Amino acid sequence: MSAAGEACDVEYSLAEEKDFQQVLNICSSEDFDGLDYMAATFHRWLHEPGRLVFITRMKNRVVALESALLVDGGQTVVFQGLRVAPDLRSCGIAGALQRHVTAYIRCHYPEVSALRLSRGDEPSPETLAKYRLVAKEAILSLCCEATDLGRFVAELQSRLSCQADSSPGGPVTLNQQQAETLVLTDHVVSNLLPGKTIINDWEPLKPVEANLEVLRRRSLTWIVDHEFEPSAISLCTAPYAVPYRHDALHFNINIFGRSLSSVCAVFLAQLEALLPSLQGYLIFHTYVDPAVWSGLRQFCQNNANVSFFKDYWENVILEKDL
Repeated sequence: MSAAGEACDVEYSLAEEKDFQQVLNICSSEDFDGLDYMAATFHRWLHEPGRLVFITRMKNRVVALESALLVDGGQTVVFQGLRVAPDLRSCGIAGALQRHVTAYIRCHYPEVSALRLSRGDEPSPETLAKYRLVAKEAILSLCCEATDLGRFVAELQSRLSCQADSSPGGPVTLNQQQAETLVLTDHVVSNLLPGKTIINDWEPLKPVEANLEVLRRRSLTWIVDHEFEPSAISLCTAPYAVPYRHDALHFNINIFGRSLSSVCAVFLAQLEALLPSLQGYLIFHTYVDPAVWSGLRQFCQNNANVSFFKDYWENVILEKDL
């Protein structure tokens, strides 16, 4: 931390419900392209089993937040949600908070052996010297009025039906038990999961029985191109409100697999499943293998007023020994 930061009284503690407004005060409306999820997740995080939410205070003001989620049966901690007040960024506060959280985990959870996190930018050589690169996903970002999504879906349906290798059986929506059984099979783990990692939104989990409860809490929609030995498996979050616009909703679709036609099919099926319930303005990210990103983008070219929200970017999963 800077000399100015060191001179102030700095306190670390676990967050409480009463800290909600101060936490929102450190979240700029420009952060995450206007898609900050903190308002939608803060209260849930406080009560989630295995999650600790830490805050930094300076002069009784909340200036930073970081959460730590215990996963992989308690063997790994996932850092999520780092926030620092806009006027205090680049002062070393984030690093100091993460060191505090790391020390807390080492002291209170000595069985934890690894730290995992996600990043939305290319890691520097210095970062890669500290972490192992576990996996990468390419992100396709789209946006539209909910009233235009139906035309987009219809256009993609027509396009998909013209593909010679499109599946005659069509995608299958799995119930929770089917999804949990399938995602742990050798076929899915070895052939589809990036770095043998289940990635839901920005949350990386090993495909082990202990993590199924974490996934259960997320109320995900699971869709595959085939029920048995699929070429693509997808999971979609429930939409949630974001600051981008007063009526904006955001959701995330993670698709695992390298068959472009299968990826397109399950992507379309996820949108069809959501279509009846959506209102307002939609911004949605779809995470895929980098090898199929350009093909999916071309598939999504449309005349239905659905726009590309961002150009190519990546979700990078990193891990290090604790």
